[in-house]
Amino acid sequence: MEEVKVGDSAKDFTLKDQNGEEVKLSSLAGKKVLLSFHPLAWTEICAKQMQSLEANKETFDSMNTVALGMSVDTIPSKKAWADVLVIRNTQLLSDFWPHGEVAKSYDIFNEERGISKRANIIIDENQKIAFVKVYEIKTLPDINEIIEFIRNM
Repeated sequence: MEEVKVGDSAKDFTLKDQNGEEVKLSSLAGKKVLLSFHPLAWTEICAKQMQSLEANKETFDSMNTVALGMSVDTIPSKKAWADVLVIRNTQLLSDFWPHGEVAKSYDIFNEERGISKRANIIIDENQKIAFVKVYEIKTLPDINEIIEFIRNM
């Protein structure tokens, strides 16, 4: 699988969120989209990563940006986790089946562990990749770096 890079067209997908609602990437054209991949629900760094999306929802809204949390966890697991984390406004998408298909299409799937890497991908209003950053598994992405990048787009 070829690594996605800035300028590439975003690969379309349809996934369900923690509430079973379908999200189709191409239906978000005209908005910026942050795909925030995390390896697994129920882990501390992943929780903080998703909570940072929720905490900055108004900021993202003000920048015409939709932030989506993404992992290979099942919908029921995502739902229970979102409830525990009190995530009400951020969609947490399940890339469970076919297992990791979206992560694979963006070349951030860790085959050895069966999970996505920790990564942020920003897609512009024209569905082009504007930003790609993969993080060490134990590194919490800096949400301020992401917000600053989007603000300057």
